[in-house]
This record gives sequence, structure tokens and C-alpha cells, in this order.
Amino acid sequence: MVSSPSNPQQIQQFLSSALSQRGPSSVPYEESAKWLIRQHLLNLISSYPSLEPKTASFMHNDGRSVNLLQADGTIPMPFHGVTYNIPVIIWLLESYPRHPPCVYVNPTADMIIKRPHAHVTPSGLVSHPYLQNWIHPSSNLVDLVSDLSAAFARDPPLYSRRRPQPPPPSPPTGYDASLTRPTSADQSLPRPFPPSPYGGGGGGRVQVQHVHHQQQSDDAAEVFKRNAINKMVEMVHSDLVSMRRAREAEAEALLSLQSGLKRRDEEVNRGLKEMVEEKETLEQQLQVISMNTDILDSWVRENQGKTKNVVDLDVDTAFEVGDTLSKQMLDCTASDLAIEDTIYSLDKSFQDGVLPFDQYLRNVRLLSREQFFHRAMGSKIRAAQMDAHVAAIAGRLHS
Repeated sequence: MVSSPSNPQQIQQFLSSALSQRGPSSVPYEESAKWLIRQHLLNLISSYPSLEPKTASFMHNDGRSVNLLQADGTIPMPFHGVTYNIPVIIWLLESYPRHPPCVYVNPTADMIIKRPHAHVTPSGLVSHPYLQNWIHPSSNLVDLVSDLSAAFARDPPLYSRRRPQPPPPSPPTGYDASLTRPTSADQSLPRPFPPSPYGGGGGGRVQVQHVHHQQQSDDAAEVFKRNAINKMVEMVHSDLVSMRRAREAEAEALLSLQSGLKRRDEEVNRGLKEMVEEKETLEQQLQVISMNTDILDSWVRENQGKTKNVVDLDVDTAFEVGDTLSKQMLDCTASDLAIEDTIYSLDKSFQDGVLPFDQYLRNVRLLSREQFFHRAMGSKIRAAQMDAHVAAIAGRLHS
């Protein structure tokens, strides 16, 4: 089990490192859901500081073992005016957050699970309507813990185990055993050396001083060894902390890069979709243009030899319209262009000083009004021709 520190910044770094880790000990969540999992846990820790995120091995019912994230700690339970702490473990399974987490009540050694309980099984598994009605992405861990706290307040899932009374102290006996048998501490004390047969007892003092000097030398060596080990441990710990910070910074950068790449992927897919739609539109227009080209080519071939024997050609009778809409369109276009030429001549006359200003304005106003009606009529005729053309193409395709 790997636990996270209590500092909020360190918790963020821990989650980023755990979610970006690769290899056998990596967490098996979807890449697109890791950012949302990180936000759910950060919001949970912010609302309930008594819970902390960890990574641990979870054993499924089929015997599979997988490394998952969990929120371990206690949730508050107000009961009769007093707030109690209920120990729980919230496991984030592989399908989280699309599916609900797995919640267990984790009683301590002096607690017992209440039997029967509406939401907690004898094994500690929690079954609550919020878990059963879990909806992604609106459901989250903060609302889940809030509902569990309210449900436990109505029906506490744990109660304290009765502690056995300590046995009364045994009455003292009639004699002191320490007077008849020495203790192990007394046995471990060095016995005094016998006095020298040559008098003065100097040999005993020299031996004691030699032993004391040897003990001091051994103590100095142990102190030096312990200091060296502590120094090496501090150096290794410092290196590990610096490496961990560097890796966490890299994980943060990779997560940000992943978010940017995902956003760009969406933009590319949207642009590709627009290009495909534009390509389909252009292909349809190309088909219409090809059909119009075929029609014009056939018309040119049919009318190519008609003008060879014509000596005097009248422009007004050179073109024959095929239907009523075409004749109306030709008349509207001719009138529009004629009015345009007239307005141009009026502008030139006004600039040369031949036409007075008030007469110029009056004529331009009347001509512009008439030109507007011709153009509006041309737009309606063009729309009607387009509808008729589309209907003709559709009939030709069906035939």
C-alpha cells in the first residue's frame, strides 16, 4: 500500500504521479477518465480532510488482484449531538467514474458491525441508494460521502465492543522472592574480581579500568557507525525527494500535454468532418455543372450550322427562349442592365454640369426603384428555375 502525504500540494503531486505511472504497478483506469478521477479525489479530500488517497491491491471475487486507488480514513457521523468518526475505505474500481465505487466500513479492533443493518453487510460492504443510482458524470464522491454520513447518523453501523474487566491484583505472599533468588539484572552485573594475594587489591582495579576503556572504544565505534548510517539515509532520502519532485513535475506536464492533445484531437476531428461535408457539397455542385455542360454542348452542336445561311442577323431575335420563365428572366435582366447604363449616363451628365442636381436625384430615385423591382423579380424567377431544374434532374435519375 502506498499512502499520500497530508499536504494538499503533495496530495496533488501524489495523484498525478499515481495516475501517470506506467508498468505492472500502474492503475488500470481509462486515459480519458484519469483527469476526472483526480478532480473527484481532490474535491473529496478538500471537503473531508479525514480521508486520504492511497494506492493498494484489491482482490476481486474471481481471484484477480489489481492495483487501485482508494480513499481511506473516517467520515463524520453526528449522533445525539455528538460527532463520531466511522472508518471507511472507498475503492475506485477499474470502471470508475462510469460505475460507482466500492465502499467498505472498516471497523477497528474495539468495534463491531451492527447486525442487521439497512446499508452495511456483515462483511462491511456498503449498499446505498446513491451507489445503486450512480449516474455519470453527475455523481461524485463528495455527494456520496455526504449521503453516507446522513444515513449512518440515522442508523449507526458500528458500536463499541465490551472490554473485559482486568483481573484483580494477586495478594502479596509472606516472603519476598527477590531476597531468595537474584533477578536477571542482578545476574548480568559483572562480579567483582577477588583481591590480589599480594595485598592492596591493585589487580582488581586495573582489570576494571581496562574493561571500562574497552567499552568506551566499542561505544565510540557504534556511535560512528550509527552516524554514518543516518547520514547515508538522509542523503538517499534527499535524492529520492528530489527525484520524486522531478517525476511529479514531469507527470503534471504530461497530463497538461495530454489535455492539450485531446483538445487538438477534437479540433482536428471537427475540421475533418467539415472538410468531408464540404467535399460532398462540391461533388454535388460538380455533378450539376457537368450536367449543365453536357446540355450546353448539345445545344451548341444542334445550333452550330443554323447561322451559316443568315445574312442579316437581328440581335433581338437571335436568341429564342425555351419556356416562359426563361423569357421573363431575359426581360428582367435586359431591363436591369439598361437601367444600370442609364444611371451611369446620368452620373456622367451630372459630373459634367449638364444635368441639374434636383433633376438628377429625381431620375435616379425613379430608376433605382424600377431596377429594384426587376432584380426582385429576377431572384424569384431564378429560384423557380432552380426548383424546376432539380425536379428535372431527379426525374432523369429515376428514369
